[in-house]
Amino acid sequence: MAGADANQGMHRPVLVEAAAEVLSPPTDGVCIDATFGRGGHAARLLERLGEGGELWLIDRDPDAIAAAQRRFGADPRCRIRRQSFAELGALAEREGLRGRVDALLLDLGVSSPQLDEPERGFSFRHDGPLDMRMDPDSGPTARDWLAGAGPGEIVRVLRTYGEERYARRVANAIVRAREAGALPERTTGLAELVAAALPRHEHHKHPATRTFQALRIVVNGELEALEAALAAVRSLLAPAGRLAVISFHSLEDRMVKRFIRDASRVGELPPGVPEPPPERRPWLRPVGRPIRAEAVETEGNPRARSAVMRCAERLA
Repeated sequence: MAGADANQGMHRPVLVEAAAEVLSPPTDGVCIDATFGRGGHAARLLERLGEGGELWLIDRDPDAIAAAQRRFGADPRCRIRRQSFAELGALAEREGLRGRVDALLLDLGVSSPQLDEPERGFSFRHDGPLDMRMDPDSGPTARDWLAGAGPGEIVRVLRTYGEERYARRVANAIVRAREAGALPERTTGLAELVAAALPRHEHHKHPATRTFQALRIVVNGELEALEAALAAVRSLLAPAGRLAVISFHSLEDRMVKRFIRDASRVGELPPGVPEPPPERRPWLRPVGRPIRAEAVETEGNPRARSAVMRCAERLA
């Protein structure tokens, strides 16, 4: 855990003040930070809670949960759980949180400590095992996935999740290496294979960036987890409770945007139906416009440049 402690000081969460302001829980409110990371957002939310408040700290990464225990384990307002935010619906049922949550935060993507710890295998900049699992105790590694996926599936994932225009070239190189018994086992090996497969490289971007992003998303089921979490929002939020989602990828942001849009409008009604039935009535309202980091934050934290936060409020 020494590595986790060292990295905690290096981790710079994004849109911390903006998220705390837009969520603005009551002092006796119930809050969920469903992506604890290293607790930057959690600390701000705790500052807004009084003695009667509750803050649920959730993460599937054991290093994040260990950090949560060290930092907030002694605070009686905190409830710490190791689980994916995909399981928010089950949490609501198990812990009696249905209709009680005043503030729910999802900060998507990978955290700085995960990127900076070579043994986690997230980064092409550090040599480590080709892993990429946010929960290292569950599911196949990135190399496992590459070893078993068909050529067409690799192309689809690289193109859809990584927006890699040379997805077929990269997939062909991976399959050739696999057939030759030379599929990389290390992050730097895969990064070199991808770089060699691309006919040209983008300025100021490592050639393996898109491939690593795509693999991380598919290995961790990130879009499926987000879909499950959003499906649980209606059962969790109290009247006037707020949801804030920070996205770093266009696919995630489009999912959140569509979710809020669909939940905040009636849509077309069948002919002869003057009013929507209860299940078709709006139950969310968007709060403000999408929020992006200001220049002062992006200058000190390059990760903030791609961040966008959307917020919505539960209608009574």
